[in-house]
Amino acid sequence: MTALTDALGADDDLLGIFPARPTEIRIGYARVSTCGQKLDRQIDALTLAGCRRIFPEKKSGKNDLRPELTACHAFLQAGDTLVVPSLDRYGRSLQDLVNMVADLRERGIGFTSLHERLDTTTPGGRLVFHVFAALAEFIRELIVQSTNEGLAAARARGRVGGRPSVVNDKLLRAARDMLPNPDNSIETIAALLGVSVGTLYNLKQLRASRVPAPLEGGSR
Repeated sequence: MTALTDALGADDDLLGIFPARPTEIRIGYARVSTCGQKLDRQIDALTLAGCRRIFPEKKSGKNDLRPELTACHAFLQAGDTLVVPSLDRYGRSLQDLVNMVADLRERGIGFTSLHERLDTTTPGGRLVFHVFAALAEFIRELIVQSTNEGLAAARARGRVGGRPSVVNDKLLRAARDMLPNPDNSIETIAALLGVSVGTLYNLKQLRASRVPAPLEGGSR
């Protein structure tokens, strides 16, 4: 469970006071996925929760570039608490959520999610995030195990992984027959044979075969 101990600390005291020196300053972060959605309800909830400043964002959670979240993280100082309306407004995935909260903990910053009533400034909230971290690590290990088992099964059947080749002798013969004709472009041949243009360009056999057909009666 290396990732878990790295994220939250091997010697972390679940019941310890955190942050050690709280400032009582609460900073909010709100997000909606599209410009057509309203932030009003989230902002009202964060204001009611006592947030001194709120960073509103209109970005999809799948987007790595969230400038308001970056600004929010930079604004926070040790002892502050970051407040979000719900966990899905903050993290893109369970692992992403765990990583960001772990970063906040390292900086001495608390975290609260209003909808889930989860507060890392309390012993119960800290315990919940340790469980989240364990689940994220468990999911990661399952994915790795499943991938390794799939590769082993493929090797046992004579496949070594990677993209299968789309080029065979029949395709090569068809391409060679079509290439000498100046009316047939590489793009046209690729479309007719159902392969990419890059596939044809990368075949040395085809490059060598693209030469003018000899004229009857000998060369000049």
